[in-house]
Amino acid sequence: MKKIILLALAALPVVVFAQDNKYDIQGKIGDFNAPAKVYLEYRFPKGKPIYDSCTVVNGKFHFAGSVGAAPLNAYLLFNSKGTGTGKADGYRAIYLEPGLINVNAADKIENATVDGPKTNQENEKYQLAQKPVNDAYNALEERQKAATAEQKASPEYLKKEKADEKAIDELSAATDKKFIRENPNSIISLNALESLAYSTDYADLKPLYDVLTPAVKSTDAGKALGERMPKLKAVALGAVAPEFAEADTSGKVINLSSFRGQYVLIDFWASWCGPCRRENPNVVKAYNHYKGQKFTILGVSLDKPNAKDKWLAAIHKDGLTWTHVSDLKFWDSKAAGLYAVRGIPQNFLLDPNGKIIAKNLRGDDLEDKLAEIFGKI
Repeated sequence: MKKIILLALAALPVVVFAQDNKYDIQGKIGDFNAPAKVYLEYRFPKGKPIYDSCTVVNGKFHFAGSVGAAPLNAYLLFNSKGTGTGKADGYRAIYLEPGLINVNAADKIENATVDGPKTNQENEKYQLAQKPVNDAYNALEERQKAATAEQKASPEYLKKEKADEKAIDELSAATDKKFIRENPNSIISLNALESLAYSTDYADLKPLYDVLTPAVKSTDAGKALGERMPKLKAVALGAVAPEFAEADTSGKVINLSSFRGQYVLIDFWASWCGPCRRENPNVVKAYNHYKGQKFTILGVSLDKPNAKDKWLAAIHKDGLTWTHVSDLKFWDSKAAGLYAVRGIPQNFLLDPNGKIIAKNLRGDDLEDKLAEIFGKI
């Protein structure tokens, strides 16, 4: 399956075209029987996730209902032991929309073919376009599993692995862009564009948004992305980073502009964010190498209200010895909203004049960028 960058994501707006729509899912997965179950998960606009389940009989399962607004992003999760979604054997993304949706899998739910109304057909077209990307990711994972510990420690192996991952990421982005340009009236294109918003700069993102049809832009998700575009422009490469001020761990208000004269990494994270915590060792390593230069970090936490103790504990446990600020407002963080942050970890590297010169430097990318600026240390 297509590689997903590990991020903690804010709940995104749900695509809405119409009202009072009835869906009918007719499914088949191998020859499984009870206790095997298939679970359906989806979310109404601004609502909590909704779950339904169906026991598999002779491989067959069935769901029917009214989504009220369509199409809705949904997931079918298969559990051969029927023990819930948390221990699912796999999943398949579909769209709930009016009409009959046929789902057929010979074995694994993730390999299922889906035939249905317009949006599901477009999603199948998208999945087919992304197949070379998914195959490349799967092949890379197999090579990683087969590599010995000695090979994995080799600089040559690490260099090639990084180059391979970058090439696949670039292929994935190019495939998404091509699909959007060729399918401007598809909700799938809007979803693809939303996924590109994390890793694609405004200069490349805006032309893709512009090709979408008015019908797609007028959906809730389309409107939300349209409202974010000016914010994405404000934090584009080459722009002067928007000013903000938040309280540090002792309650002192820190202004971003107080770091002028230094290269500063604005690092959005949170104590509850698993991907952030796993990325922190890379950030610590880069900081320790270059803190003697004109480089520092400003950590901006999206920790939850009344969770200051968890925020402070994570700073201490992960050894994050730079300046930290937070308004403890979770996804309502003022700074995160200003920087159009919808997923963490996310970062912005500023030059001494406050200009954004790089974004989302993860793994060794941050240290490589700093070496480019200051030289190898």
